[in-house]
Amino acid sequence: MRRLIREVSRKVAGTDRKPDAGAPADRDADILPLGGAALHPGLDVVANPVLLVRQPGLRVIYANPAAEASFAVSRKAMVELSLPDLFGASEELDSMFETVMARQVDVRRQDLVLRPPLQEPMHAHVVIGGVEGYANTAVVEVLLNEQKVRSDREERILDLTSANKELIRNLAHEIKNPLGGIRGAAQLLEFELPERALREYTQVIIKESDRLQTLVDRLLEPHRHPHIVSDLNIHEVLERVRSVVLAEFPNGLEIVRDYDASLPELRGDMEQLIQAVLNIVHNAAQALHERVARGDAQIILRTRVARQVTIAKRLFKLALDLHVIDNGPGIPEDIRERIFYPLVSGRDGGSGLGLTLAQTFVQQHEGLIECESKPGCTDFRILLPLH
Repeated sequence: MRRLIREVSRKVAGTDRKPDAGAPADRDADILPLGGAALHPGLDVVANPVLLVRQPGLRVIYANPAAEASFAVSRKAMVELSLPDLFGASEELDSMFETVMARQVDVRRQDLVLRPPLQEPMHAHVVIGGVEGYANTAVVEVLLNEQKVRSDREERILDLTSANKELIRNLAHEIKNPLGGIRGAAQLLEFELPERALREYTQVIIKESDRLQTLVDRLLEPHRHPHIVSDLNIHEVLERVRSVVLAEFPNGLEIVRDYDASLPELRGDMEQLIQAVLNIVHNAAQALHERVARGDAQIILRTRVARQVTIAKRLFKLALDLHVIDNGPGIPEDIRERIFYPLVSGRDGGSGLGLTLAQTFVQQHEGLIECESKPGCTDFRILLPLH
């Protein structure tokens, strides 16, 4: 934030250029134009909402694209508002501004509850800093607590996922070689056994070795196949998945389409995306077995465009926002934070690899997959950048 304030100060105050001979000495009398702030490209790409605010009246004179996306107000409309118009009256916010404007401190930060008119209250961490050379102008950065929690969680998940994948790959390779030896030795032993009844034990060894071999192959599968990228329509992917799942569950399950027909084409690997979405939808259908029996099971496939999305610390102007929502019992709370880890399953007999593969394929597309679950509603969300 301090570096951002220094850069804004340099741009706004015009230290990059020589002052005009006839320029007035009192800069506070100048009106800071929107275009002047827009000359600073760093503000436009900041992932968090940033405003430039000016006294008197705490008028908004600049808003970056992230502010437009977060507050659901256009940038053009925001520069006609004051901060109280945008966030509601707040004594704490006024106190922060007074302290910064009086230059008692350079930067103030505080957790606040903002109450925009006709909207739900927003819990946010607000940072306010003065702009050098303009005593009545301040930079305001608003980090919504939900965004902060999500960003921290996303970063933690990415780190853990990367470490887990490396561990699993190493373990899979270490297990694979001895398995071949165990299976071969069991086959040789089977030929040497005099009694046919004893061969049942060698068959158990052989079958279990084959099962473990299949498991190891599935763990290594995402890293074996090349990433084949082409232009594709995400709705073609969803229709393929829908037809496959309905063929397996022809009665008692409704798969609702809620598509945004205006979505542009996506650059991606169609087979990988089909497999990723299929794993999620198939898991949902299996979790709905009781509702399927009653005839009221439902899965919703929803697509939307998301704007100004941050994924893995990168800001994307546009992204595909895909939701797979079911009305099942929800994911057990004890595994909710670990559902994307290998070998974690909430279903008896499940391999615990379906969601791991889905996450791997989504991450290979620079995307993000996350889940929110409660009894009666589980929502898997996939974000994929639209380049």
